Amino acid sequence: MKTLKYYSGSFLLLCFLLFIWQIGAESYNKKFILPTPMDIAVKMSELNDVLLFVHFPATLNVVLFGLAISITFGVGLAVWMNHSTIAERTFFPIVIASQTIPIIALAPIFVLWFDYSIWSKVVVTVLITFFPITVSTYDGLRQSSKEIIDLFKTMGATNQQIFFKVQIPAALPYFFSGLKVAVTLSVIGAAIGEWLGANAGLGYFSRRMMTQFDSAGVFAPIVWLSLLGIGLFLIVKLIENISLKWRNYE
Repeated sequence: MKTLKYYSGSFLLLCFLLFIWQIGAESYNKKFILPTPMDIAVKMSELNDVLLFVHFPATLNVVLFGLAISITFGVGLAVWMNHSTIAERTFFPIVIASQTIPIIALAPIFVLWFDYSIWSKVVVTVLITFFPITVSTYDGLRQSSKEIIDLFKTMGATNQQIFFKVQIPAALPYFFSGLKVAVTLSVIGAAIGEWLGANAGLGYFSRRMMTQFDSAGVFAPIVWLSLLGIGLFLIVKLIENISLKWRNYE
């Protein structure tokens, strides 16, 4: 109840915007261009089985595979760059430069390389999510208190003990901040990959509905994509709260 009361303003604003959308779309009276929220809700109920049991799992698999790869290699690279100046000077500029390339322009190339398999979408997702995880974790490791590290050294602590007892706790808040950004971006990456080349997935279904000039059908999978991103964000937030109980959450 406290959470619902805390976010009551956001809920009321959302209801107001949906009301304005409903009235505006009805006044515009061109549902093939701008459907009403009620039209979208009806279409979602009609497509419930195919969206939830066919296309939603396909998108979820892409998102989870992409996030798993980004977390594994992103955290690993951040740790390496923190311990090696050569690694930092070699890879950090490349990580930054990777974000200057428009992903939507590369996605068709990945389709050519990997065909319509899951990996063409996973690569797009990794390229989008790798950056926030790597950079945030690296910044967190660099924020470790020098005074505490010196204190541990004077007490005879090994580098391994300093890493696990000082640097990792200092980096965890930054890691979770980057991960919360990454999980929302992962949904966008999966949708882009599916939009440009796929046999299943919410992005693919949205594109298919567009070719049929079914505007409500276009919005229905987009709503599920949004709900997927929100759900993943809340899961990461829950894990963060459990893992970082020593922080003072309000």
